[in-house]
Amino acid sequence: MARVNAAVRFRVALAKRAGQTKRVSAEATTAYVALGANTGEPMATLRLAAAEIARWSLDQALGSSLWQTEPVDCPPGSPSFINAALGFEPKPGTTPESLLERLLQLEARLGRERTGLANEPRKIDLDLIAFGDEQRNTATLTLPHPRAHERQFVLAPLAEIAPSLIFPGQIKTVQMRLDELPDQGAVKLGELLL
Repeated sequence: MARVNAAVRFRVALAKRAGQTKRVSAEATTAYVALGANTGEPMATLRLAAAEIARWSLDQALGSSLWQTEPVDCPPGSPSFINAALGFEPKPGTTPESLLERLLQLEARLGRERTGLANEPRKIDLDLIAFGDEQRNTATLTLPHPRAHERQFVLAPLAEIAPSLIFPGQIKTVQMRLDELPDQGAVKLGELLL
């Protein structure tokens, strides 16, 4: 909290020097990332990814439990996934676009190969679910994630760390959305992401 207050005071001082009068918000932005994997060593890979992403945060990142989930819209015979969610406060200057780029680079470093087959088995999948109250609808980024509110494998872990989160443009909380979904076979494992 002291870091946030110091950052706000710094931005206010800069604004005053520049003759600007706009109000500076003290509210921190939180980004939420859904993590998934179903090849290689999924638990280890998710933890490596989470540890890296946590270093991009101003404050301590918050990770969910690990969940085992059945593949959704995947090719026949796809193995079960391990899923989790991570919430963190991006450092100043981070935009949804720059965060997405870092997530894609991290996927590549951890061995993600993209063949073009939709929803294929993968060593790591990192989806930017929400970034504060930002909304996007471009060729490369849609925020909030367009299908997050329909997927138990996203909502179950996310409800552990942000049950009262309301995606921008929606009116129901993550927990309400999860409660409305039919069971899709998500099983909470006894291990934490971080």
